[in-house]
Amino acid sequence: MESSIIGYSRGDYSAKTFQAVNPSNGEKLSVHYAFASYSDVDKACEIAADAAMEMAGFDGKKKAVFLRFLADGIDEITDLLVEIMRLETGLPEPRVRGETGRTSGQLRMFANLVEEGNWVDARIDRAQPERQPLPKPDLRSMLRPMGPVAVFCASNFPLAFSVAGGDSASAWAAGCPVVVKAHHAHPGTALLVAEKVVDCLKACDWPEGAFSLLFGEGRTVGQALVSNPSIKAVGFTGSRSGGKALFDVASSRPEPIPVFAEMSSINPIVVFNEMDDQTTEEFTDGLMGSATLGTGQFCTNPGVVFHPGGNWGKTFVSSYAKKMSEFSPCPMLHKGIRQAYLSGLNRLSSTPGIEVVHQSELDLQDPGCLAGTCVMSTHADNFLNDESMMDEVFGPSTLLVAYDSKEQLMELTKRIEGQLTISLFGENSDLIENELLIAFLETKAGRILFNQFPTGVEVCPSVVHGGPYPATSDSRSTSVGTGAILRFARPICYQGFPDKFLPVELQEKNPLGIRRSEV
Repeated sequence: MESSIIGYSRGDYSAKTFQAVNPSNGEKLSVHYAFASYSDVDKACEIAADAAMEMAGFDGKKKAVFLRFLADGIDEITDLLVEIMRLETGLPEPRVRGETGRTSGQLRMFANLVEEGNWVDARIDRAQPERQPLPKPDLRSMLRPMGPVAVFCASNFPLAFSVAGGDSASAWAAGCPVVVKAHHAHPGTALLVAEKVVDCLKACDWPEGAFSLLFGEGRTVGQALVSNPSIKAVGFTGSRSGGKALFDVASSRPEPIPVFAEMSSINPIVVFNEMDDQTTEEFTDGLMGSATLGTGQFCTNPGVVFHPGGNWGKTFVSSYAKKMSEFSPCPMLHKGIRQAYLSGLNRLSSTPGIEVVHQSELDLQDPGCLAGTCVMSTHADNFLNDESMMDEVFGPSTLLVAYDSKEQLMELTKRIEGQLTISLFGENSDLIENELLIAFLETKAGRILFNQFPTGVEVCPSVVHGGPYPATSDSRSTSVGTGAILRFARPICYQGFPDKFLPVELQEKNPLGIRRSEV
């Protein structure tokens, strides 16, 4: 039996346990994981609060050493991750290796960021004692760590949005301790990475409260974690209901805290004009690849396509359905996701105005988590009159919505909720002719693409993986890229401080040589 990791120790071996399940065949794996006790949660938060004070004094070089050391450590256990992660998730080896590389790459990206030091946004307004009618004091500000961060592992990214994924990496980079709630679908993967995190923390002489890993249910362990007064922020990737529940808990605390939850998005694709045969073929190929990538379990999966109606629209729907029918059913990550997907398909397919153009046949008695593709179609009039058509169906399905005019397309984009992405397909001239629509889309999405599909998020400083609610709980944030660090830092101003008592980033001689705004 395995238990939670509380700093450099192990948690309680409670009587309540769970096992991971192989989604390919439905068989339980042999290892039992004990649910974290409430005392485990309290202890993890207590030592995190203690560590926060020490970590707030870490300079960029010390943080960079740990982040790079951990990145190397994760690369070293790639073969072990392939073994356990394939059993727990059903994901193929290339996906596991690719996600391992993304995870270590993120850590190195944040190491470079904090070592450079410019991210702290240092601002200096020097004193003007002779200013009239009132003297101006010396004011200097910069971003400082918020304190312990609760991180919830995502089911669909067992590494890149998990124990040492983007949320944890950006929190450590900001100087914040991390308390992670493991996902029940891949606890062995979480434990393997967590043990490597502990080894690296010890080797880099970090306080043990810099990291803990908790096993257990979101409704008990997760909510207890968010409720703990030592936790100062939350990072979450998952369902709208799960993110909203944590947001409500955090908001109802005596001291409310921010929740950065990435939740629900249908990632609409807009086709401006009819396409010739070759372009149609290329577009349907790309759309099928994007919609089925990872069995449709990417948060940027394109769930809805707005396309011109008429004869071309009918040809496009038929062609796309044929391509989707060629996709062989694959296992989803766990039974909960599969059941939610099938329930979503059943709900949408029974909605008046929806036509099921294609749906894969499945053996519902199969013990695994196989899921197939589905293509549905409707007209914009129906979509505009039924908000349920806008709900996310998380899996390899697409709703094709035919529109009749540019005015109707504008109405469609006005009606949709906040999104992670919106993708536009057309000619350069369409960007000119649809200037108003594109300007409006800035209020609806965090990333707008032109002639590209949304899956495959590039991890780099410029990317935004966020958007208005319900895509996220805070549209000002991104959970991917260097901007993710800003979620876990807050500005602090020092007024009238002697130079030697200022943080080094704000001292007069700028010993770190960072970029500063100075007056």
